Amino acid sequence: MNNLIYFIVGPTSIGKSEFAKKLARKINGQIINADSMQVYKELCIITARPTKNETDEIKHHLYGHINCSERYNVAKWCHQATNKINLCLKNKIAPILVGGTGLYIEKLINGLIDIPSIPENIKVETEDIFIKEGINEFYNRIKKIDPNILNTIESNDSNRLKRIWDVYSFTGKNMTYWLQNKSNFFLSNNIKYNLLLFLPNRIKNYNRVNKRFVKMIDSGAINEVNKLLKLNLNKSLPAMKAHGVPEISLFIENKISIDTCIKKGQQVTRNYVKRQHTWWKSSNLKIFKKFNQFPDEIDIKLMNFH
Repeated sequence: MNNLIYFIVGPTSIGKSEFAKKLARKINGQIINADSMQVYKELCIITARPTKNETDEIKHHLYGHINCSERYNVAKWCHQATNKINLCLKNKIAPILVGGTGLYIEKLINGLIDIPSIPENIKVETEDIFIKEGINEFYNRIKKIDPNILNTIESNDSNRLKRIWDVYSFTGKNMTYWLQNKSNFFLSNNIKYNLLLFLPNRIKNYNRVNKRFVKMIDSGAINEVNKLLKLNLNKSLPAMKAHGVPEISLFIENKISIDTCIKKGQQVTRNYVKRQHTWWKSSNLKIFKKFNQFPDEIDIKLMNFH
């Protein structure tokens, strides 16, 4: 087990967290969050963050430690996750990273391009431009300053498009230029990893998404979002875009009915699941084990993880 870390990955709403707990019990492990929304303190129900009972039983790291007023990113996560991984390994504990944010995991393993940190005011300006122009016109804006980079992303990937403009706006150099720089690597060469990828039937995955969103509503998600809105945060912040937050916000503001709120929340989450399936199918990461089942359909007692 020395210098071996584990990744439990796949789309949302499939049961990765529960599987990670079973694995932690089996191999004396601790769980490290690899979900970009579960880091936010005020988002518990809406992100299906582990409960206090769960974190009391098994040590969890990097959950709910960031205020929603902050703009967290992959670089910050990579540095923090690396620290937690090294601490676990030092204490002869198996680090188990669990989450659906593939970008976080890919950058932790393959390294991150050394790009200057983008100030908050630049990101706000970019968001304003994007809202004013719309995705098609904004795409053409990117095409003028960095046509090559567009070959590497989907045309409707709004987050990546905005990131590309952020970098150009602040540094005066396009993303293609920065990608030529050397990467910052986080994992030392003596660290090995086992990546367990779950890609169950997508239609069944959608059904679980639909049921979980209703469960979130019944469990107090509306009250949670209402408290978030009272903080009067900038809507361009990542936490304000968490799946369900915009939709529940519209309901709270009496702009849509609860039924429409639920349908919209389910739809945006299903769209995300579709993107996650596509991302993981095209990933170049080395897969230790790939499953076409849900994690709860796997008998962990019969598995050899070494």
